[in-house]
Amino acid sequence: MQMPEPNAGILARKPRIVARLREALGEGGVIDDGIELRAYECDGLSAYRCPPLCAVLPASTEEVSAVMRICHDEGVPVVPRGSGTSLSGGALPTADAVLLGIARMNEVLETDYANRFIRVQTGRTNLSVTGAVEADGFFYAPDPSSQLACAIAGNIAMNSGGAHCLKYGVTTNNLMGVTMVMADGEVVEIGGAHLDAGGLDLLGLVCGSEGQLGVVTEATLRILARPEGARPVLIGYDSAEVAGQCVSDIIKAGILPVAIEYMDRLVIQAAEAHVHADYPDCEALLIIEVEGSEAEIADQLGRIIAIANAHNPVELRESGSAAESEKIWQGRKTAFGAMGQINDYMCLDGTIPVSQLPQVLRRIGEMGDEYGLQVGNVFHAGDGNMHPLILYDANRPGDLEKAEDLGADILRLCVEVGGCLTGEHGVGVEKREIMPAQYSGDDLEIQMQVKDVFDPKWVLNPAKVFPLDLSAGRRM
Repeated sequence: MQMPEPNAGILARKPRIVARLREALGEGGVIDDGIELRAYECDGLSAYRCPPLCAVLPASTEEVSAVMRICHDEGVPVVPRGSGTSLSGGALPTADAVLLGIARMNEVLETDYANRFIRVQTGRTNLSVTGAVEADGFFYAPDPSSQLACAIAGNIAMNSGGAHCLKYGVTTNNLMGVTMVMADGEVVEIGGAHLDAGGLDLLGLVCGSEGQLGVVTEATLRILARPEGARPVLIGYDSAEVAGQCVSDIIKAGILPVAIEYMDRLVIQAAEAHVHADYPDCEALLIIEVEGSEAEIADQLGRIIAIANAHNPVELRESGSAAESEKIWQGRKTAFGAMGQINDYMCLDGTIPVSQLPQVLRRIGEMGDEYGLQVGNVFHAGDGNMHPLILYDANRPGDLEKAEDLGADILRLCVEVGGCLTGEHGVGVEKREIMPAQYSGDDLEIQMQVKDVFDPKWVLNPAKVFPLDLSAGRRM
């Protein structure tokens, strides 16, 4: 994975740049010690590492604005970072960039139950948004697997989803407004605590823009009343294709569970060893959850179970208690960490039509065999958001490159069957060079022209999203 050469002029001016930033933020707001900067040299895609010029930790929108004004004046790139859980290298620094972390900005600013919204600083973690309102019977719907750690800022940058996005949508469906600091330090308000804003859909443009257009410091989020009840069912099958067909049939029947999650044998075994979730011994496992009143739950589960039984499951088990439901979901939520105990892995993120699940799962298995690498599958099956985990040995020369090539082929497969390169992890550096598999040259040019408007000097989150050869002429 190639990164542009650092700007020697910026490196030479580091003492002056750091001094100006320290004057704006105080001693504790700037990190330039080489040892301490190692904490910021990568995100969740840890195969690639590069310490930044320095890291800054502002505590308010005003301080973010001050940082951006200084960096704009000095011509220094800025890499925004939430909690650093990105799996696509979205927060990977360059050696001549200031890494702007917003972890200190984690306050709840306003809660309005009558109008069902909460306004927070975007360094607040995903799960703690629900934590702020759950005692009053509300919750925030998007729930990435990393929700305990990931920040709202990163969720907005990558338009994150989660297990329950099948019913409630992803971040863009639950985001009402933002406060954003532009590349030159100007502070703008987009959207707000109302149904929709007039004029251009700038909020839709910002959500999923991967830190390319500005730094989002505050967000107004939609909160929902917690449903009366919810219940998952476990369904095990002896083949991935049959499980995929079951998912396709459920969706075709017009049933809308709150979640349909998929795990294959490799992931099942890892999760079972990690948290002892009492999963069945099978090749493919579906976790399907429905919610509502007892009558609604019984009706939906009855229809789902009838479809599942038509495919001859190895085991079908309905949760009988809240504790059992929690155990079922614990295995799924910790699956990525459990897989890390087996080997190094690269987690992909492509989306396909649900009807293509059986064929794509079969082909991923074949491709893994062709490359001589194991691939585990755990993903949001209800909306076709695939998360193949390619296992490799980081200490074996050539293994990382082999995993990268297999990953690129799998993502191209997603596009070939009518899907796209990413569902919620973003492009970052991981998918940057294969963007032409989905977008024409004209498409990419238009996207880069949008960035030109928001960030004329191209200082925000450098070397991400756009192929380097296409963006080279625009970078400073």
